[in-house]
Amino acid sequence: MSAPFVRAAPADLPPALTPQDFLTPDPAKAELGRLLFYDKILSGNRNISCGTCHHPRHGTSDGLSLGLGEGGHGLGLDRKSLLGKNRVQKRIPRNAPALWNVGAHDLKHVMHDGRISRDPIYGNGFNTPAEEWLPQGLGSLLAAQALFPMTSSIEMAGNVGENEIIGATRDRIDAAWPILAKRVRVIPAYGNLFVAAFDEVEIASDVNITHIANALAHFMAQDFTSFDSPFDAYLAGDRSALTAAQIRGATLFFGEAGCSGCHTGALFTDQRFHALGLPAFGPGRTRKFDPYARDVGRVGESDALVDSYRFRTPMLRNVALTAPFGHNGAFPTLDLMIRHHLDPVASRAAWSPRMLRLPDVPWLREIDFVIQQDRREMARQAAARDIYLAPRTDAEVTDLVAFLHSLTGAKAKAQASEIPKTVPSGLAVDR
Repeated sequence: MSAPFVRAAPADLPPALTPQDFLTPDPAKAELGRLLFYDKILSGNRNISCGTCHHPRHGTSDGLSLGLGEGGHGLGLDRKSLLGKNRVQKRIPRNAPALWNVGAHDLKHVMHDGRISRDPIYGNGFNTPAEEWLPQGLGSLLAAQALFPMTSSIEMAGNVGENEIIGATRDRIDAAWPILAKRVRVIPAYGNLFVAAFDEVEIASDVNITHIANALAHFMAQDFTSFDSPFDAYLAGDRSALTAAQIRGATLFFGEAGCSGCHTGALFTDQRFHALGLPAFGPGRTRKFDPYARDVGRVGESDALVDSYRFRTPMLRNVALTAPFGHNGAFPTLDLMIRHHLDPVASRAAWSPRMLRLPDVPWLREIDFVIQQDRREMARQAAARDIYLAPRTDAEVTDLVAFLHSLTGAKAKAQASEIPKTVPSGLAVDR
């Protein structure tokens, strides 16, 4: 039997999550969404699915620091670039975020820079890169988010000149979605499934992109909602659910270590943006007019300079399954990520590209680390720091890591989410 908390009183702990905190999945929509999630028909060249970069085998991420989207083949570290004209043109600029609990009602925004959020500004309920061109009828923030990898050339849409999807997207961001919807609904099996799942869909030709996005959201809410971890059992009253080390780590996390200052509440996030001064590499995401190969963070969405190099506080359930860590996947272990929070200066000095999980793409090597040649930019990023924490001993860091492992859900650890053997399009499924 584990000992009780020494410092953290029950009032210091987050409230327990319940099914009512999340989008309620409709089974028919969710099972339709499962097929769509793993079907490469939603990509421009029919060669990559949502599940390629958000795979249960990798904790609903891809196991890479920066992924290879369009032009790649394989999963995780086995993913390689094609050769010739259809090869990878650019790494995905940021680490593929895990999908755990993204169906939470309280979630305000998604993506590392929060560029997709709940907001009535455009009359469709969301503030997204599509602005007023986002279609009506999306039932959740999760559904809105599901649309945008389909329009990204480096994620799913394809390189310019390769297919009609990227061509339509370049005309206007919403122009590709009707084409993708038609691709799906003309497959008889999909048409029948949509008629069965959606009351408003009477015939297959009624299917539009919002039905596809909503089905994807129902699947992700069904399979990737997670609060069955040892820590959740502890919150429910099982005082034997945590080990002694995990209890010591929780005491630190919610107490003097200060972790819960940002990783707060039931979702373990303050839903704000903070600068951590992570090591810089990769192509990054900038503002549209910015020629640099750098990542400017939240300012790319807000245009407020105060947001430079700030990134969204991630949720932490199942975090131990989703390495590497940080908005760019700079650190391969939780131990190193925690130590960076404690002393970013020392961490940056000790950091090495050998820590990265980057598939080797010879023609991208030059740009992978070009940012480190810009001394002024590196100094600006190093100076952007919002987190100041007291030092911790090695033993305390070990206990904090143990606590983070207590946030791993049983179903997530078992990779219980089913991957279909086949999909209606007949395209290969990444398993």
